[in-house]
Amino acid sequence: MKFISTRNKKVSVTGAEAIVKGLSDEGGLFVPETFPVISKQEIESLIGMDYAKRANYIISKFLPELKDQLPEYCQKAYSRFDGDPAPLVKINDGLYVLELWHGPTHAFKDIALTLLPYLLVGSKKVVGDTTQTLILVATSGDTGKAALEGFKDVEGTSVVVLYPEDGVSNLQKLQMQTAEGGNVKVFAIKGNFDDAQTAVKEIFTDKANAADLIKSGIALSSANSINFGRLVPQIVYYFSAYADLLDSDQIKFGNKVNFCVPTGNFGNILAGYYAMRMGLPVDKLICASNQNNVLTDFIEEGKYDIKDRPFHKTTSPSMDILISSNLERLIFELSGRDDKLTMQRMQELKSSGKYTIEEKELADMGKIFRAGCADEEEVKETIADMFDEYGYCADPHTAVALSMQEDENNTKQATVYLSTASPYKFVDSVLEALGEKKGATELKSLVKLEDLTALPVPKSLSELPKLKILHKEILEKGEVKGNILDWAKEHSKHG
Repeated sequence: MKFISTRNKKVSVTGAEAIVKGLSDEGGLFVPETFPVISKQEIESLIGMDYAKRANYIISKFLPELKDQLPEYCQKAYSRFDGDPAPLVKINDGLYVLELWHGPTHAFKDIALTLLPYLLVGSKKVVGDTTQTLILVATSGDTGKAALEGFKDVEGTSVVVLYPEDGVSNLQKLQMQTAEGGNVKVFAIKGNFDDAQTAVKEIFTDKANAADLIKSGIALSSANSINFGRLVPQIVYYFSAYADLLDSDQIKFGNKVNFCVPTGNFGNILAGYYAMRMGLPVDKLICASNQNNVLTDFIEEGKYDIKDRPFHKTTSPSMDILISSNLERLIFELSGRDDKLTMQRMQELKSSGKYTIEEKELADMGKIFRAGCADEEEVKETIADMFDEYGYCADPHTAVALSMQEDENNTKQATVYLSTASPYKFVDSVLEALGEKKGATELKSLVKLEDLTALPVPKSLSELPKLKILHKEILEKGEVKGNILDWAKEHSKHG
C-alpha cells in the first residue's frame, strides 16, 4: 500500500513513512493511493471478533508492513478501555448512539491516540528512523489530553500540546494542565484553535525549522488527524457499528445506514467516508456543526468561506473550528485527485480566506453528505429532551448531532449518531441544560450529575481537581514557535 500527497501526487510513500512524517514536505496530507475493498463476507466475519481484532483486520489493509506487530498493538491499546471501546446503544427503533468515550481520557480521540504511539514506534523501526520524534498537537480540547496520555513516557518521542486559553472546558483544561510524563509539555495560547493549528502547521512547513531540529536529532510528526496514523483507527468504528447492527438483527446485510457525526476538523466524518469507499453500506454521512457552521455552508453551497465569519465560543468547544484541515482530503477526492487544483484551493484559503468548488463536485458531494447545525439553545434543548424522553445523558457535542434526530427519523435507514465525549467532561453545561445549577466546585458538579443520572463518574475525572498544576505557560501567538523549538531542543539534551 502506497500513500500520495494531496498537493503533489508524485510523492509516494509507504504507510509507515506517512505515519513517521505526518505531513508531506509541501504541506499536503497523505492519502491511500487506492482504497482496499472489504467484501460482504469480510464485514460479516467482524461479528465474531472483539474490537481489538476488528481494528487489526481493518487497519492491516492499509499498513501491511506492520501486520506481524499489529495484533499486539491493538490488543494493548484497547485493553486500556472500560469494556467495549465503541459500544452501540439502541435508543429507539432506527436511532442508535455509538459511544466512543470509554477510553482513558473519556473522548473519542482515545480510539486513535491509544494506538497511534504503537503505530509510530513500529513505523520508525520499519523505516530505520532513530531520531527523537517531536509530536506537535494543536487541540480544541480532546486531542491534547488523549495525545499526552497516549505518548506519555513513550521511548523516542516527546509531545508538545497547544490549546486556546479560553477555548476549552474547565475539565479539559485541568486534564492538560495536570498531565504527567517526562516527555510532555503543554502551552496555552492567547487565541482560538485555528491560531493554534496555524502555528503548528507553520512549524511543520518551515524547512529551516526542520533542518535546525534535525541537527539536534529531532524529527517532527503529528498526532492530529492530519496524520494518517490518527485517521486510520477511526475507520474501524464505522465497520464495528455496522457489524453490531447485523449481530443484533437490527439490519440485514446490504441495508444502508446513515451516520450523523459531530465534527469540526472533519477527520471523524472523513473516516466514515473512507469506510464507505472501502465497501461499507452507507446511505448518507450527516455532518453536524455547532454555531461555527462553516462546514454546513460548504456542503450545502460548495463555497468554503471563513473571511469575516464570526468565531463563536460554544459549549461544544472541540468543534469551535473554522479551518477544517481534513476537508482537504475530501476536496482532493471530489476534484478527481487533482493535486494542483487542491494546492491552489488551499493557497486561496490561506491568502483570501475562501475557495469554491465546481457544480459537479458539489453535486457529487451531495450524493454522500448532508449537513446541519445547531445553535446553543438547540443543544440545550436536545440534552434535556434526550434525558427526559429516553433517560439518555449526552454531552453538548453529541447533542449537536442528536439535534438532527427529527429530520433523520423521516428516512428509512437506521441512523447511528456518534457520541464523542462523556457528559462529565462538560458537566456544567450538561447540568444547566437539565435545569440544574452547577456545583460550587468541579467535583461537586460531577457528583451532582451522577446523582441525577446514575451514570458513574469516571475516577480519573473525579480526581482531577486534586492534582497538581504542572503546565501554566500562556503564550502570545508570536511566541509559539520559539517556545516550542526551545523546549524541544532542551528536552532532547536531557530526555
